[in-house]
Amino acid sequence: MRPDRVLVIDDNAINVELAAFVLEAAGFEVGVAADAAQARSRIASFQPDVALVDIQLPGMDGLSLVRLLKSQAATAELLLIAFTAFAMKGDEAKMRAAGCDGYIAKPIDVATFASQVRDPLQAQRGQRPAGPATP
Repeated sequence: MRPDRVLVIDDNAINVELAAFVLEAAGFEVGVAADAAQARSRIASFQPDVALVDIQLPGMDGLSLVRLLKSQAATAELLLIAFTAFAMKGDEAKMRAAGCDGYIAKPIDVATFASQVRDPLQAQRGQRPAGPATP
């Protein structure tokens, strides 16, 4: 069985490097794209299970990319998670209205980041998210 694939779509090299490091350590296979055009090409070749989409991308912004991907049959079911420093009241609702399946705020918490990516994947597959242990 292949590891889950995550495409990190972000033009900030430091954000990409940290996210990739944490996700690879957690067993994910990671691909990267720096803008919407690269992301569209990379999605076709890498076939990710989930994409983390920065909202402030050069050229086409992340929400426009999400709308485009959700409107196309080949990518409509791709799990798309907003990956952004926007953390103002109402931003998450705006991102979900654009088609994002989730929201992860930057800077990431390295202790919980991998589960923030894995849990929506498991939920999409009908599996119980790992989450915190319960007594």
